[in-house]
Amino acid sequence: MSRHGISWHRLQSWHLLVFGMITLVFAPAILFVLWSPKGGNSRSSPSLDETWNSIEHVVQFSPTVEYINGSEVIWQIPKSAKAVLFIAHGCHGRAVNFWDRSPNCLNCIGLPEERLLVLHALAKKYAVITISSSMECWSFLKDKNKVKSILKWWLKEKKLMGLPVVALGASSGGYFISALATEFHFCSLTIMISEGIFKVMEAQTNYPPTLFVHMPNDVRRMELVAETMEMLKSKGVPIAEVKCPEFPLTPTFLSDRIPGLDERTSIRIFEVFKETGILNENNYMTREGRSISWQKPLRRRKVISDAKNEWEGHIQEELNLAYGYHEMTSLQSEQIFDWFDSHLYEPQQTS
Repeated sequence: MSRHGISWHRLQSWHLLVFGMITLVFAPAILFVLWSPKGGNSRSSPSLDETWNSIEHVVQFSPTVEYINGSEVIWQIPKSAKAVLFIAHGCHGRAVNFWDRSPNCLNCIGLPEERLLVLHALAKKYAVITISSSMECWSFLKDKNKVKSILKWWLKEKKLMGLPVVALGASSGGYFISALATEFHFCSLTIMISEGIFKVMEAQTNYPPTLFVHMPNDVRRMELVAETMEMLKSKGVPIAEVKCPEFPLTPTFLSDRIPGLDERTSIRIFEVFKETGILNENNYMTREGRSISWQKPLRRRKVISDAKNEWEGHIQEELNLAYGYHEMTSLQSEQIFDWFDSHLYEPQQTS
């Protein structure tokens, strides 16, 4: 073999060695990017292509409103329901937030994220029941027995007692269902923008599988969620988390998400937000939506009326969501209902 041939052979061997080392180092990372198990820990990219009416061809609202033991209860049961979902709102919320205004519910508000969560649930054959808290926020002492009584009566009355029951709660509602699960059998939970009540959950044996949906911009909440997850994991409870990042607004984002808000108004709002620095050069919110008086520049430019606009609460919710800080979200519905579907254990046993 010539000297040139030996040098080329050595060079090839060296390249193969380097390639092999790189493969060993980076292959796990590549595999992690390409594959992530359902129900595992993930940083969710929001499904921004979904619009307020994108699943109305599958299911439509037809709720029933009742007042049971002094509590506002709104529910809907799809044909061939496979499970039941109880949803607990956050502070300042009510059951009416989850349903569109209709002849069946004249006082319903239909906030964008709440209504889409319900529509996704109904489309997946979950009967949905929402109950208003007794006070501004949920009180375990005041609401616990009332909600237990309503759920048990309603399940029996609607002949749903053979179905598994799951629960989703946001903020104050997350704390509430985390404690309610120690006294009422849920097959699984989704606790949103809340870490749950640590001491109550820690003391409980056979705690239900729990998915935490939270927003990393709320750093302290993220730390508390991590602590609760570690505690539940040490007890052998199945857990997972979905992290909901901030995302940039688009000119039609608000009209895509809010029923009744037209595209022209949405584009004008976007333009005003750009002009006034509410959005940065990459169209991200510069501050959390609740800390910005975003209504003032819109009123000055006659984009919304001086009187309280019927869409202010809807817009506020979407701005909070875009900033990724302490808000109800339906953008991760696929992960949420994958979690529920994968933990529909034995039917609940009511006493």
